[in-house]
Amino acid sequence: MPRFTVHIRDEWLAVPCRDTKNTIQWLGYEALKRYIKNKPDNGGIKAVKDTRFVVRRCQSLGLLDADDTIEDVLEDNDFVELGNVKRIFTLTYDLFLFMHILFISAAIEGDSMSPEFIPCEPGVSPLTAAYREPTEYISLDGNSLSSTDLVNLGRGLYKIKLTAEAEIKVVQSRELLDTIVKENKVVYGITTGFGKFARTVIPVSKLDWSHVPNSNLMVLLLNRELQENLVRSHSAGVGNPLSPERTRMLLALRINVLAKGHSGISLETLQAMIQAFNASCLSFVPEKGTVGASGDLAPLSHLALGLMGEGKMWSPKSGWADAKYVLEAHGLRPISLKPKEGLALINGTQMITSLGAEAVERAQAIARQADIVAALTLEVLKGTTKAFDSDIHLLRPHPGQIEVAQRFRSLLDSDHHPSQIAESHRFCDRVQDAYTMRCCPQVHGIANDTINFVQNIINTEINSATDNPMVFAERGETISGGNFHGEYPAKALDFLSIAVHELASISERRVERLCNPSLSELPAFLVNEGGLNSGFMIAHCTAAALVSENKVLCHPSSVDSLSTSAATEDHVSMGGWAARKALRVVEHVEQVLAIELLAACQGIEFLRPLRTTTPLEKVYELVRSVVKPWIKDRFMSPDIEAAHRLLIEQKVWDVAKPYIDKYQMEYIPESRPISPTAFSLESPASPRKRVRVE
Repeated sequence: MPRFTVHIRDEWLAVPCRDTKNTIQWLGYEALKRYIKNKPDNGGIKAVKDTRFVVRRCQSLGLLDADDTIEDVLEDNDFVELGNVKRIFTLTYDLFLFMHILFISAAIEGDSMSPEFIPCEPGVSPLTAAYREPTEYISLDGNSLSSTDLVNLGRGLYKIKLTAEAEIKVVQSRELLDTIVKENKVVYGITTGFGKFARTVIPVSKLDWSHVPNSNLMVLLLNRELQENLVRSHSAGVGNPLSPERTRMLLALRINVLAKGHSGISLETLQAMIQAFNASCLSFVPEKGTVGASGDLAPLSHLALGLMGEGKMWSPKSGWADAKYVLEAHGLRPISLKPKEGLALINGTQMITSLGAEAVERAQAIARQADIVAALTLEVLKGTTKAFDSDIHLLRPHPGQIEVAQRFRSLLDSDHHPSQIAESHRFCDRVQDAYTMRCCPQVHGIANDTINFVQNIINTEINSATDNPMVFAERGETISGGNFHGEYPAKALDFLSIAVHELASISERRVERLCNPSLSELPAFLVNEGGLNSGFMIAHCTAAALVSENKVLCHPSSVDSLSTSAATEDHVSMGGWAARKALRVVEHVEQVLAIELLAACQGIEFLRPLRTTTPLEKVYELVRSVVKPWIKDRFMSPDIEAAHRLLIEQKVWDVAKPYIDKYQMEYIPESRPISPTAFSLESPASPRKRVRVE
């Protein structure tokens, strides 16, 4: 007989269904009857038949009609949930030997939000909305994952599998731990408590029941008590959950670190984690609660808790529901922890590092595109390219500075990409431009160099064993150390925030020059009929607000430390906040540059019919494919978001990159336009001696 398990408020109720021709409304009523039976006040429900509720599918968000029959609307592994709800039901469908699990969420009219319910965020990312199960794999060995790979895993582009070498190392380290347990040796986190309780030895009876006849069940239940207590007690984070993409990155990175074979995880448990990742079963991980030493304990504990079948979990099919039911829906079992495995799952810098990987990848993308946006602004403001002369930058040979100057030349070099705008002011008497244009190689350059520095640290951290104690199978011993301390990624990500912020700081000043008629030859705020229209007036204010907010966010979190765990963990990195605010800073930089990109393209409208260089015209055409010119005022936020999306997806870089690559690869001679300050090396004729021309 088909059976449904219905989650009402804080209870799970079994509802048998003899006939699947029954309706969704019938199922809700049957569940409510069982719910109120054991409630002294009927759970606040006056009459079942008068209770109103709605249900909808998780994937399509389509509402289900109360008169729909179960067999017509619920299919194998189908998921539905409540939209705009205050209280939920979650139903699972189990038919005979096949586990057909369906989640139905419904609201009881008048209820308040269940504290256990995590609603689908209204701003579901395009990646999550368009998620399709990947078919390609990335092989993990703990040594070769890059920040780019990790971000792609977060985006759901790949599944995971272990290399054969990694499997061997994992098995060897586990065998050593099993020997330690059998011999009752005292080892931190295996036969002792944690943190302040490191000197408290756990009774053997709690760790090994192998001497008890027919004790397989007791071994299963009691060997894991210490480790499960650790995970449960450390699951103390607060705040919104990480997005599915970021949780996927966190899980992938923890798997990669465990694959190094120095944490003592069993191959069975590690494979269970991989199966959960490949099914995109993702634990509820609050974003706040880590101090970055001993590792990211709280978020990683929440990650492990879901894998244990406790707490909440998310998948593309189910949305948020109880972890055990999400795992069941995908044919997975909760992991059963062996000695040291709880510690192996939660001890490390993976939240700092995974968020840091996204931050540095996005920073790298926006830094490259910042050069393109700034070059477009320089054209609109009729600036000169003389400041990008290679000889200037060879005298101060920072790699980033040289690279940015070369990128500007490749975009603006009029002899190779003729610009009518540049030709229109070639013989003007302007000697030099404002710093916001002239000093782009110096300001953008250090941002590029810092990003590269941070990326190297993040990539090292991605492939580092950050557990404690470390298991050395080849030496036959475990050693306690401090690799879990997050100071490296914390400091690096503070540096990243400070460096990438300058891209927004200087961009906002260029927006000011575009909007201010006293600093340009353009209409005030880049719009006709000023007064009637305000144009980019408030868009510039938004850019200024974001830059100001970044100034506060750039205060380094890693300069702070608070002693925790009764002074056992007496110095911490605060790297979790460093990573989270780095992402916010990068996002603000993207948004400010999106505003500048729109302003520069609008400025070109007032210079027509003159055209800019070929690569910059391609950028202009890209922007105009999603945002039309401003003839008069209109709702501007969607346009800013559209430009922001172009930058996030690196489409601005994609259209300009072929021209940049061609310029750099073909060694095209550098053009050096004449400027008012140019002079001849020949001695000028004396003003007292006039040369007579025959």
